[in-house]
Amino acid sequence: LNETKMKLIKNILLATDFSKSSEYVLENAIDLAKIFQSKITLIYVLPNNIENKKAKQLLKEFSIKQLDLINEKIKKEDVKVSKPILAYGDFSDKITQTAEKVHANMIFIGAGEKLKDNVYILGSNAEKIIKKSSKPVFVVKSGKQLSINKVFCPVDFSAQSKRALQNAITLAHRFKAELVIFSVYEVSHLYSIRNKINFEKQIENIRKEYQKEFDFFLESFNFTGLDVTKEIEQGVPDIEILKAIEKHNSDLLIIGTTGKSGISKILMGSVTEKVIRKIPSSFITLKNENVIILEIESKIRDIENHYNLAQQLFKDGFFEESINEFKTCLNISFMHLPSLKSLANAYKKLGDTTNEKKYRDMRTQVIGKMYNEKIESEIRRFKGK
Repeated sequence: LNETKMKLIKNILLATDFSKSSEYVLENAIDLAKIFQSKITLIYVLPNNIENKKAKQLLKEFSIKQLDLINEKIKKEDVKVSKPILAYGDFSDKITQTAEKVHANMIFIGAGEKLKDNVYILGSNAEKIIKKSSKPVFVVKSGKQLSINKVFCPVDFSAQSKRALQNAITLAHRFKAELVIFSVYEVSHLYSIRNKINFEKQIENIRKEYQKEFDFFLESFNFTGLDVTKEIEQGVPDIEILKAIEKHNSDLLIIGTTGKSGISKILMGSVTEKVIRKIPSSFITLKNENVIILEIESKIRDIENHYNLAQQLFKDGFFEESINEFKTCLNISFMHLPSLKSLANAYKKLGDTTNEKKYRDMRTQVIGKMYNEKIESEIRRFKGK
């Protein structure tokens, strides 16, 4: 069967421990897999130091049975699954190694248990996986459903925060969520009281310079079609980030795990550690790889399928990729009016007025050609009578 597919998150490695809180992790993974048409690969890790052979065998049988039950539950939700994996050894090592082996787009894990008064703390296993994994890690806050209305992304202008923001933009598109972009600058307090006036003026200058850097950093991103809030604050980065997440009531935090020093003096590695330890919301950490990997499998040359794919790419903010698909439609039929119109709109989003005008003019010419051909056809039909 010929088909065209667009995969953004192809494979999710879902780590389970069969606990009550892991049910929320499973529900979140299923919801995400439905949205992105992803496959879920289940994994459970047993310690390899079980000396009692009978106990080891019983645990193995129990684990396999539980994994099969969970897999069946996922399949009933019309989500694709791989064969469940039962591994032995260190939990964090096995999870990160398996993620590489199965080419997972992300690792999906629980955050840890609630302590008291709605205070959560990141579990040691989750913290180790985040530190060890080169893959993105999606950490689910216990008791939270996958209802993403507000995506929060802190940036420090580093390559890692650039990666985080690009992923945040695509996820915000797909969830139809508001995107909050947040950055923090610090000011040294090593000034004497007598220089207070100059100090205040210097603070204002630092803020203005930081605002320029913030604006310049954001220039390379396309926010068309998104509800975006952009904020900068002065203070201690992790404290201000946590305050802002709470203020905006954000549902999903997307953050890089390393960063840079410079005018902001932010080290996103240490900042990230302090922020995620408090589990302000469900969050995704990114290091070397994207959550969103665009993989288009085109196995047909059918206008309708290519056009539908192009429209979805356009909606998700992949304007250049949508242009390629719209052009494929024109290769099949250069008179495909919807593609001509959509190409003009896509180039408009990219700020390319020359190509926007080119395809609008082409559309006008095609409409004119179609009209003239219809008139000629009517004349021939009339003369034939």
